[in-house]
Amino acid sequence: MSEIVAPELLMAVPNVSDGRHGAVLEQIERAFAPARFLDIHADRDHNRSVYTLTAEQGELAEGLVSGARAVVEHIDITLHGGVHPYVGALDVMPVVYRDEAQRGPACAELLTAAGRIGDELGLPVVLYGELATKPEHRERAALRKGGAEQLARRIESGEVVPDFGPPRAHPTAGVVLATARPPLVAFNVDLATPDLDAARRIAATIRESNGGLPGVRAIGLWLEQRGCAQVSTNVHDHRATPLAEIVAAVAAEAPVGEAELVGLAPTAAFNGFPRDVPLRGFTPERHLLENALAALG
Repeated sequence: MSEIVAPELLMAVPNVSDGRHGAVLEQIERAFAPARFLDIHADRDHNRSVYTLTAEQGELAEGLVSGARAVVEHIDITLHGGVHPYVGALDVMPVVYRDEAQRGPACAELLTAAGRIGDELGLPVVLYGELATKPEHRERAALRKGGAEQLARRIESGEVVPDFGPPRAHPTAGVVLATARPPLVAFNVDLATPDLDAARRIAATIRESNGGLPGVRAIGLWLEQRGCAQVSTNVHDHRATPLAEIVAAVAAEAPVGEAELVGLAPTAAFNGFPRDVPLRGFTPERHLLENALAALG
């Protein structure tokens, strides 16, 4: 008798433009079923929440469409205020593949979800990253330039054509940016000084596009709730740039208060991480990717 092999779990990391309304975020969390919930990271200053979900192929797309429906129902970006750049209520929707064997299923699942969100919810979806259908769509920063209103105008003029859904931004939910990708580590470093200029200068220095650290995107932000400046990063290749290197690069320019992981990360991302830098809210059982998946049984 041949062995029955269980399908590998895919992951998704939808980001929504609300980090302040707990009851709303709980409703959206439940709506992502049948996908299984691993984590939520909600930030009041960013006014943004990052969900980490997992499911088999077929179930994940269903969960993303169901969750998107709840996001459209509950989040109105015309009322949004927060320091993180955004263009939509369901701002980004990545499906994550952990190895090359998962890449095809992840792309298929993402495209299925994106097509249904465009058709069923009237929500335009623009593909970015490796699924971008135009070179100028590869970087999210290029699509977010000028914010939600500017992207809406660019779509209306025909400069940006959504890959799915109507040729206009949704009046309250904006636009979804979607892709399939390997694991990305979202990682923030809070400065022990209220110096926004320093945070912006450091972000510009370490950003890959300026000749900085490989695979790193970075912005400098002011966090009103915590009363500090922050260097907020996305690390696209944690093997080329472990988080310890980001901390060292920031510390070389300004005193570091603490660091923060947004969502989950592979264990290897923390190789050599300095013991004297606090990681706010971090627990290895919940936030290391391998441990979280193993706990599902």
